[in-house]
Amino acid sequence: MAAGDDEVARGESVYATEGTYTWVCPDGVTSVSVICVGGGGGGATRTTYGAPGGAGGGLGYKNNISVTPGSSYTVVVGGGGSPRNNTNGENGGDSYFSSTSTVKGGGGQGGQVYNGSFPATTGGTFTGDGGGNGGTNLAGAPKSGGGGAGGYSGNGGGGGAGYSAGYAGSGGGAGGGGSNNASQGGFAGGGGVGIWGAGTSGAASAGIHGGGKGGSGGEDAHDSVSGMFGTAGARFGGGGGGSGPNNGYNGGGSSGAVRIVWPGDTRQFPSTDVGYY
Repeated sequence: MAAGDDEVARGESVYATEGTYTWVCPDGVTSVSVICVGGGGGGATRTTYGAPGGAGGGLGYKNNISVTPGSSYTVVVGGGGSPRNNTNGENGGDSYFSSTSTVKGGGGQGGQVYNGSFPATTGGTFTGDGGGNGGTNLAGAPKSGGGGAGGYSGNGGGGGAGYSAGYAGSGGGAGGGGSNNASQGGFAGGGGVGIWGAGTSGAASAGIHGGGKGGSGGEDAHDSVSGMFGTAGARFGGGGGGSGPNNGYNGGGSSGAVRIVWPGDTRQFPSTDVGYY
């Protein structure tokens, strides 16, 4: 046990808006546990073809990190990737505490437009004691929903392509967004993941353009409407939905988040005394 941690009151700091912050370690705190979720990638559109949604952000956690009272530590929250028309969706940003080698949730790749084929997106990766990668899209899938955010012990669900629903997350990961293969269909964003400990995995989306379901307390993405637009990914870390041809609307990825809890020797992810309090 870290010296003094048995006498330290429980506490936490939550950062849920894109940006760079400074966390100052409170008096008496010598260890923390941290979870980071990366931003989801933005969806893409191309008028000649439909385009894939963005990949989900990764989730990483690390427990019992040694810290020094009064010292300052950098906290970065990655933003969700912006949607793009007729070009690749913007990548989501990395989220981390202290450095990317300490604990990190990586940003998901934005949806990729047709370049002779439809490249697969890459889900955000993670650094830490455990976590999961963000959900991706299959290569060759011209029209798909956004990938779900990574989970506490498994990857986020992939975005469905063609006339298929999005896939469920595993190990607490959020479900991927569904898709619709209509000529002007929009494709739903991926589900998000919570930062309050492991819980139920995100279920598969309800229909061919149903929004991805949140996992472990994350939010569900909104359903898409055929012939209109792709929807945004859900927080935290959901990838944005791609768009069908001729409509020009697609969804942005959701921002990531960082949560720091203490004392870190007794409060540890994925599920030891890290829920709401």
